[in-house]
Amino acid sequence: MSSATALNRVLSISPRQPIASWILWVAAGVAALAAVALAPPLAEPGVFRSLVDDRRLLGLENFWNVISNAPLLLVGAWGVHFVSRTREAFVEPAEKWAYFVCFLAVALSGVGSTYYHLAPDPDRLMWDRLPIALGFMALLSAVIAERVGVRAGLRALAPLLVAGAASVLYWRWSLLHGPENILPYAVVQYGAIAAIVVLALRFPSRYARGADFLVAMGIYAVAKVAEMLDAQIYALGQYISGHTLKHLLAAVAVWWLLRMLQLRRPL
Repeated sequence: MSSATALNRVLSISPRQPIASWILWVAAGVAALAAVALAPPLAEPGVFRSLVDDRRLLGLENFWNVISNAPLLLVGAWGVHFVSRTREAFVEPAEKWAYFVCFLAVALSGVGSTYYHLAPDPDRLMWDRLPIALGFMALLSAVIAERVGVRAGLRALAPLLVAGAASVLYWRWSLLHGPENILPYAVVQYGAIAAIVVLALRFPSRYARGADFLVAMGIYAVAKVAEMLDAQIYALGQYISGHTLKHLLAAVAVWWLLRMLQLRRPL
């Protein structure tokens, strides 16, 4: 394969993918927007804010829910450092920007979540959720770049980040003015996960270790289950709560993505 042919393959959408696939993606996006616009406001279930483990240690309230954010900060910073310096993980240097934003958002989520859990209240919760939404949107952009086309992924990055930020800001606005509506934020987070999984299953990656995306999403899914079972997990022995476990598992999911970048090579 000539270098020109290889470059064209990287920078353009693969002709092997039928137009019907794009129609389905556009239809899915329109359906998501319609669901947000037409569905009644959805208040956040109380299980996501009722944190059972409020133990004080070393002068910190909610010690374990606070300190368990340290792995997120560390793995996010590690990812930013790696992506900034690596030359082997990407065919095209521009591909690294989506990952750079993703890992930066993870590090900031560690900071924002720490800020929230030091004194949990709705006024602080936005700073926990904003980097999470940006991180998922950046990761979706990265997956598009690797499995559809670099140009498509880069073009999607800014609109996806705007959509992620808007979902959090709208949720905050609805909370202040009532009734609360968590639906746009839920669509951003869970919709991004669903899109990443579908892309990973439907489109082949240009790199080895492409299945690691599915492993990372699976770990994060377990983290969300742990979050919903916060009190039940804590009741098993009062060693660790489900919410604390969620922070740790989320850090493991991000580490798995970082490990993927460190080990992979172009196919």
